[in-house]
Amino acid sequence: MDDYITLDKEANAEYVVQKSRFIGYACPVDSAQAAAAYVEKIRAMHREARHNVYAYTVLSPAYARFSDDGEPQGTAGKPVLEVIRKTGIENCCVVVTRYFGGILLGTGGLVRAYSHTAKLAVEAAVPVRMRPCDDLLIRTDYTFYSGLLTLVPSCGGKITNSEFAEDVTLSVEIPSALSADFQKKLTEQTNGKVTAEKKGEIYGKFAL
Repeated sequence: MDDYITLDKEANAEYVVQKSRFIGYACPVDSAQAAAAYVEKIRAMHREARHNVYAYTVLSPAYARFSDDGEPQGTAGKPVLEVIRKTGIENCCVVVTRYFGGILLGTGGLVRAYSHTAKLAVEAAVPVRMRPCDDLLIRTDYTFYSGLLTLVPSCGGKITNSEFAEDVTLSVEIPSALSADFQKKLTEQTNGKVTAEKKGEIYGKFAL
């Protein structure tokens, strides 16, 4: 399992130039099939649009695809894909819908418009880093709870769920490479009274 960057959520953004309306959509996907389905979803929303340009990348198996959807070759789909690649994003799909405003933009204008709209959509969808993590369960009495609120983020992790009863139960994601150090510090900080049970390995989502 390796780190990679993807999108946090589906989002859209709009850009108008020379009366042409460009609407960018960005969405995390986990397969080429999911990306194709997302493209069809946007096309169905904008059947009256002149163009629905798209590009997507997926990690496993590694694959990338783009389409100019009727725009001059190299002016639309490839610039959208370049935005994705320059950002380093994987497992994502970007669709840019264009409603033609009656004024020709020229090849350079099209490249700039599609690139800019794709960039706006990607930014709105918020790139995040996915990191291999140990999925931990920690049960503690309230004596050590406040200390854990500081310890977990100081070790690069995050608390994903908290349950409060007679004791506190925390679900914690710690990057796998830092897990041993966290376990050591947890033992030291609680004098061995609190331990972390490893439930499995997952990808955790972290802000860039």
